[in-house]
Amino acid sequence: MSKALIIYGSTTGNTEYTAEQIQQEMEAQSWEVNLVNVTNAGVDDLKAEFDLFLLGASTWGTDEIELQEDFESFYESMTEGLSLEGKNFAVFGCGDSDYEYFCGAVDVIEERVDKLGARVVGESLRIDGEPEDEEIREWIKGVLNAV
Repeated sequence: MSKALIIYGSTTGNTEYTAEQIQQEMEAQSWEVNLVNVTNAGVDDLKAEFDLFLLGASTWGTDEIELQEDFESFYESMTEGLSLEGKNFAVFGCGDSDYEYFCGAVDVIEERVDKLGARVVGESLRIDGEPEDEEIREWIKGVLNAV
């Protein structure tokens, strides 16, 4: 059975909801999934043996990209000393397209894991406003097909 780790940071509940929907769809596809709020995660979790890592954070800020408050320190601890070589990652997040940096947190997380040697699987999910179940299901199916 394939194993995945989902680490998410959520302020309003939208990213948490998205993470839960991803977990449900993956479990329906016979994946074993660990779902962890970023407040209970550490960068060492990314060294564990999983077939897929999923990172989710919302974007805040109008003048610059601000990661979800709890996710920010986790992101900052993902430094050059951390090797993600050969690991599969997918990134998702919620935002508001009225802002200049729509889902900018997704972009910076994706760039960071790529820089650390990870394989970014599929196109990242950027949700505008309220998450829609069908959009989430279709996205994770595409990610799983790419793993």
